[in-house]
Amino acid sequence: MSRTTTYPTPIRWGIIGCGDVTEVKSGPAYQKTKGFELKAVMRRNEAKLKDYALRHGVEKTYTDADALINDPDIDAVYIATPPDSHRHYAVKVAAAGKICCVEKPLAPSYADSLAICDAFAQQEVPLFSAYYRRSLPRFEQIATWLKAGKIGEIRHVNWHLSKQPDALDLSGAPNWRTNPAVAPGGYFDDLASHGLDLLTFLLGDITTVHGISLNQQGLYGAKDAFSACWLHAGGVTGAGSWNFGSSQTEDNVEISGSDGSIRFSVFDEKPVVLNYGKKRKERFIKHPKHVQMPHVENMKKELLDGNFRHPSTGATALHTSWIMDRIMGRV
Repeated sequence: MSRTTTYPTPIRWGIIGCGDVTEVKSGPAYQKTKGFELKAVMRRNEAKLKDYALRHGVEKTYTDADALINDPDIDAVYIATPPDSHRHYAVKVAAAGKICCVEKPLAPSYADSLAICDAFAQQEVPLFSAYYRRSLPRFEQIATWLKAGKIGEIRHVNWHLSKQPDALDLSGAPNWRTNPAVAPGGYFDDLASHGLDLLTFLLGDITTVHGISLNQQGLYGAKDAFSACWLHAGGVTGAGSWNFGSSQTEDNVEISGSDGSIRFSVFDEKPVVLNYGKKRKERFIKHPKHVQMPHVENMKKELLDGNFRHPSTGATALHTSWIMDRIMGRV
């Protein structure tokens, strides 16, 4: 899909919330992608802000997000704050008429995600979401096998994700990932959103979903145990379970077809395994150092090269928010 809008080169980006995720995973990708420039960063803690800008060679710093958003030298904004603030900032970026990429999940609820998407649609401004697994070569390989019919007709997908409570969980210390005001689903919001979004990329949108969610451990306010079943638009059935108070850590996905299966992990550094007929193929495809690099490069392809549609947009992230809320019984 080509765009009629012409954007400046380089597109000058600002980051709101230059925390851990921007240190290696994402921030450097905006500097290293040809046609992009990381021009400004914002953080309320001025000492940490100045340190970040110095280490990463960023020209402008702001402790006020509005100042960054309204800076005429900034063309695009990457929102890398915890989810509860995404709507607040994104709506302002849309009003300023600037390109935006929002960290995942798009927002803590489907309603907030819809408000974000509507704001950008009204302004006819591009909106992306950092579900970067859609752009990683490892998962593109799985998509290629599926499209080539390597496992025949796709029948079912199953995903189980579990982890032990860590020291922070057991301590009761503040943690936005388990604070229901920020992330109602706790680690489900932070982690399961990635995998569910990936499965819609691989298998198509989900049309029906039913779920159970509860707090089994009582260690924090957010929910920690989930189970769901669903149906993809093409007739593929799905099931998943996610438990964040388990005795062991597991991350296993299996896509079953009429002639074979594909096994992989969403988060673990493991090979993707293709079983078809009597054959077995394993491929280990290492993620790049800056794991969001392909995602950011794909934004550049859409915005500056034309005839390319980024796989992770506001619309795709909105669908993932709907799935999450359905599993949690909120819509």
